[in-house]
Amino acid sequence: MVETIQWVDDAVVMIDQTRLPIEETFVTCRTYQEVATAIRDMIIRGAPAIGVAAAMGVALGALHANEPSFDSEMETVCSTLAATRPTAVNLFWAIDRMQGLYRSLHGKPVAEIRARLVEEARLMREEDIAICRAIGRHGASLVPDGKTVLTHCNAGALATAGYGTALGVIRAAVEGGKHIDVFADETRPFLQGARLTVWELQQDAIPVTLITDNMAGHFLKSGRIGCVVVGADRIAANGDVANKVGTYSVAVLAKENGVPFFVAAPISTLDLSLASGSQIPIEQRPAAEVTHMFGHQVAPDATTVQNPAFDVTPARYVSAIITERGVAQAPFEDSLKKLAES
Repeated sequence: MVETIQWVDDAVVMIDQTRLPIEETFVTCRTYQEVATAIRDMIIRGAPAIGVAAAMGVALGALHANEPSFDSEMETVCSTLAATRPTAVNLFWAIDRMQGLYRSLHGKPVAEIRARLVEEARLMREEDIAICRAIGRHGASLVPDGKTVLTHCNAGALATAGYGTALGVIRAAVEGGKHIDVFADETRPFLQGARLTVWELQQDAIPVTLITDNMAGHFLKSGRIGCVVVGADRIAANGDVANKVGTYSVAVLAKENGVPFFVAAPISTLDLSLASGSQIPIEQRPAAEVTHMFGHQVAPDATTVQNPAFDVTPARYVSAIITERGVAQAPFEDSLKKLAES
C-alpha cells in the first residue's frame, strides 16, 4: 500500500498527489513552510492526511526554531499551518494536540521539547493508520455482499496516513471475503476519484469502474449499487457532513433510490462545537481548477467561476457514520456525543 506521508531523517516525505496517476513522485519538506505549501497546493490532501502533515509541520518548526524566541516562533509555525485550508477540522485538531503537548513541556530543555514533538507527530501517523483499520472493521459488515459500492472523491490511503476511511471500509469488506466492486465518481473539478481512487483500488486489485459525476443517479436507480460510502472533512453535532463538493447530490440521489449512504470518518473529524453544518466554513478554490484541465483551457476567457471545494450533506440523508469507536445512527446528536466521549 502506498506510503502517503512519512517522517524520514528530520524531513517530511509525502507522495505528490497532484502528479498521480501519471507519475509516482515524492516531495520532501524540510521546513514547516514547505509543509504548509504542500497542504495549500493539495500535494497532500484528505482530512486525516493533512492533520498528520500539520503535526509533522509543527515538529519541523520546532526543530528549526531559535531558542531565544522559541515561543513566538512556535506561534508563527502553528498559525501558518492553521491558515492553509479552512474546512477539514482534523488540521486544527492536530495542531491543537501538538500545542497542548508543547504547553505541557514548558520549562523543559529545548532539545527535549523538540524530540517529544517529533515523537508525537510520528505517533499520530501510526495512530491514524490504526484508526482507519478500526473504521474498516466497523464498516465492513454494512457493505452488502455481491453488490457495487459507489464512492465520491478519494477517502483512501492517500487521504490518510494509510488504509483509508471510505476505502478502508471497502478494503476491510474485501479482506473479509465479500465479493464487491466499486464505482468511483470522477469528482470534478480536481478529479480525485479518477486520478486517485481508481489508482489506489487498482493497486489492491479491487475491481473499480470510473464514472462521471453526472452518471451517479443513473446507476443508483439501476439497482446495481448496494451502498454509498464516502469520507468527511468535518461533521457537525447534528450529523451534518461536509465532504467534497458533489457529495450532497449523491446523498440525495441515494435517498431517492433507497440506497444506504454511509460516511466513514475518525472521531477527530467530529466538530461537536458546531450545532449544524450551516456553521462549517467552506473553502473556495481557484477558478483555474474549473476553467482549465491539466493546463488546458476549457472555458472562455474571463469566465465567472464558483468553485467551492466542499458541500454539506444534511444528516437526514446519512444512514450511518462509521468511526473507529463504532457506528453512529440517528439521532446523531446523541450517538456522536456518546462515541466522542467513549
